[in-house]
Amino acid sequence: MSGPEKPKVIGEELNDERIKDFLNLRPYSADDNPDYFVLIRAYQSLRAGDFERFVGFFKEAGRDLNALSNDGQTILDHISEHGRSAEYVPCLVSAGAGKSEQAAH
Repeated sequence: MSGPEKPKVIGEELNDERIKDFLNLRPYSADDNPDYFVLIRAYQSLRAGDFERFVGFFKEAGRDLNALSNDGQTILDHISEHGRSAEYVPCLVSAGAGKSEQAAH
């Protein structure tokens, strides 16, 4: 049998352990920043409220909210490019996320 062990279920209430599972993800390439990879995957997979909870766990784990992608973007840079993702921005900003120097110019 192939496929994810825990398939995505739309509308399912996620408990803390399921959200913390994102902290264990590893990038596909050794060239990718593990903190940026985890943030992007959580952003792509979680609803805004769950993502906000994830950001708290991410920070508690001592991870870098301003980690850079291979293109020099932070998660805030990336999300700010998506008009429909505005609800994700406030939790990142209040947690201390910033834009990269290249995006700030």
